[in-house]
Amino acid sequence: MATIVLAPAAHADMLVGNYSLVTNRDPGHQWIWTIRACNPNAAGCRHIQAIPQPNGQAAPYGGVAQLSNGRYTFAVDIPDGVRCVVYFLPSHDVYSWDATTLAGSVDSTFDAGCGGAPGATTTHPFSLVRR
Repeated sequence: MATIVLAPAAHADMLVGNYSLVTNRDPGHQWIWTIRACNPNAAGCRHIQAIPQPNGQAAPYGGVAQLSNGRYTFAVDIPDGVRCVVYFLPSHDVYSWDATTLAGSVDSTFDAGCGGAPGATTTHPFSLVRR
């Protein structure tokens, strides 16, 4: 009788490097995400450092993305996530993207909108393009 050995399910971590974040979330800036491994033994974990271009009037942000079921999820508090004409308000953003296609969406939740508008959650599509 032949013995069958099943290999564990393979998953490919996202390549480390620099990526352009392509989205209409913040039309005044282009964002570069520097992505690196959390540490050599942490499969499915990537550290994100987001850098605005141009860097004026936008705060860099960063944190950790985790891989689960083929999707990365990255949650971060953005001090200037709601961009009003002459001031900014904070938002809590949750990015989720497919590990293979690098396409996903960001849900941005905020307690107050511009001009006294009520808080809300907006969703924007995005993709990551390796630079």
